[in-house]
Amino acid sequence: MADSSVPATSVTDLPAASAASEMSASAAEPSVTAEPASGHPGDPTIKPAFPAPAQVPTQTGPRGIRFDFNDGCRVALPEGDWRVCLRDVETGNILFQTELAAGFVASSKKYYVRFSIEVWNRSAPADSEPLLKHVYDAADRPVLIQFPVGTLGDLVGWFPYAVKFQRKHGCTLTCAMSDKLIPLFAGAYPEIEFVTHEQVRPERYYATYNIGLFFDDHDHIWQPCDFRHVGLHRTAGYILGVDPTEEPPLLSLEDDSRPMEEPYAVIAVQSSTQCKYWNHPTGWREIVAFLKQQGYRVVCIDQKPTHGFGLVWNHIPHGAEDETGDRPIQERARWLKHASLFVGLSSGLAWLAWAARTPVVMISGFTHETNEFATPFRVINYHTCNSCWNDVRHRFDHQDFFWCPRHKDTPRQFECTRLITPEQVKATLMRIPGFAEPVKARTARSRRQR
Repeated sequence: MADSSVPATSVTDLPAASAASEMSASAAEPSVTAEPASGHPGDPTIKPAFPAPAQVPTQTGPRGIRFDFNDGCRVALPEGDWRVCLRDVETGNILFQTELAAGFVASSKKYYVRFSIEVWNRSAPADSEPLLKHVYDAADRPVLIQFPVGTLGDLVGWFPYAVKFQRKHGCTLTCAMSDKLIPLFAGAYPEIEFVTHEQVRPERYYATYNIGLFFDDHDHIWQPCDFRHVGLHRTAGYILGVDPTEEPPLLSLEDDSRPMEEPYAVIAVQSSTQCKYWNHPTGWREIVAFLKQQGYRVVCIDQKPTHGFGLVWNHIPHGAEDETGDRPIQERARWLKHASLFVGLSSGLAWLAWAARTPVVMISGFTHETNEFATPFRVINYHTCNSCWNDVRHRFDHQDFFWCPRHKDTPRQFECTRLITPEQVKATLMRIPGFAEPVKARTARSRRQR
C-alpha cells in the first residue's frame, strides 16, 4: 500500500537532536484570506498568518525520540538506525515509511488526520515490537486551534467547529484569535482558553491546527477539500475532521439591554470590495423607505458610513439612523440580537446577525448560496452572472477593489447584484414571520386615537 499512496511526508537530516529542519517546499506558509500576502514563502517582510509551531516536537518518546502533531505529524530522531512508519488510523493506509540514521520526518498534510507513529530500531529482530508506537489521542491533552487576525464573519463561522473538536476529542483547547473577538466568545465558553497570536506558547501543545481559506492549496496540504466547494464556514469542519453541519456560536454580551424600545431593523451596506456590495443604483434607498413604511426604525451599524476607492464611493443610505463607528463587536452584537431583522451582504455583520439568532436577509450574487450559512431569506438572481467567488477557475484578488473576473470593464460588471431588484428584496422581507406586525400595531393605534 505504501508504494501506491500519494507522498505524504518530507524527510530531512537532523543535524542535532535539539534542532528541527525546514519543511518541504510544498508545505510553505499558506495563503489565507485574512493575510492575503502570506502565501509567498521566503519573503522576510511578510508576516505569517499564524504563529509558527515549536521548532522541536513537544512530546518525548524513548531514546531521545520526539514527536507531536503541531504541523502535521512530526517525528525527530537522534543518531541511530531507525525505521519509521506513519499511518492514517481511520483509513488504514500506510502514508509513509522510511529508514534513516537521524533526521526529521514530517507529514505533508497539516489538517487533522488521526495518525499513528511507529519507530523501530533496525538493529532489533525483524519481528520485534516498535520502540515507539503512538496513536493520536488528544483526550486531556493541550490542543491549539489558530484563526487568522483581521476577519469577523469567517471566524464566527469557523469557531463552532473548534467547539465540536473539543467535544469530540475531550482535549484541553486553546483558541488563538484577534483580541477584538475574544470578548465575544470567552464568557460563553469558559472551558476554552482564548489567547492572541502574541500570547501563543507553541511548546505547550500536543497538536495545532490552522483554520483559513487556502486559495492556492492545489495539493491539499492545509485542507482536505477546496473551501470553495464546501462553503466558507464548513471548510473548518473538514480541516478539523468533525461533522461539517453548521451551527451558530454562542455570544457573550457585556450589555444585553435593548438599545431602543421601538421595533427596528439593522442594515449593513459596506464591504471590502465592490463585488460584495448591492450595486443596484436605488436599492438601499428604496429598502430603507419600505422598512420605515412598515413601522420599523432602520439602523445602520457598519464600521464606516462611507467606503470606496478612486471615483466609486458607497454611502450610508438616506433615511437610516447612523450607528456606525469604531465600536466594540459586542456592541454591534447587542444591536443585532434585539433587532427584528437584519438586511445586509455576504459580510461579517451578516454572520454576526446569524450568531445573534436574528432573521438575516442576505443580498449576494458573487457567492453561491452554499457559501454561507443557510437562511430562508437569501436573495440572489440566477438569471445573471453569479457565484464567481466559488468558481475555482477564478482566484480572488484581495488587492483589486473592482474585482469582477468575468466581466470587469464591461457593461456587465457587477451585474450579479446590480440586477437584484428592490422588489425581490421586499418580497423576501415580507416572508419573515411577523414582519407586518409593526405597521399593524401602528394602524391599530391610529384607529383608537380617532
